[in-house]
Amino acid sequence: MGRDTSQIGRRCERAVVTAYRDLRLCGNGDMHAFQACTTLYRIHHPEASLNEARRLVAEWIDHHVVRAAEGPTKGCDCA
Repeated sequence: MGRDTSQIGRRCERAVVTAYRDLRLCGNGDMHAFQACTTLYRIHHPEASLNEARRLVAEWIDHHVVRAAEGPTKGCDCA
């Protein structure tokens, strides 16, 4: 879980992935960490619906944490 997140271009994506990893390392369960990261995403993007936030957070966690992929992800349009 300790992969470097500095290569993630979007600040919100980097924040979500970092928070998820840190919460899991501190012993929080997957669902608790996911819900916290969904809330974090919505702080960065208050215009996003809950469903949109859940979809993006799940996509980013799967991409960066589960599959440990290095390429860019689809997602929001922010920098």
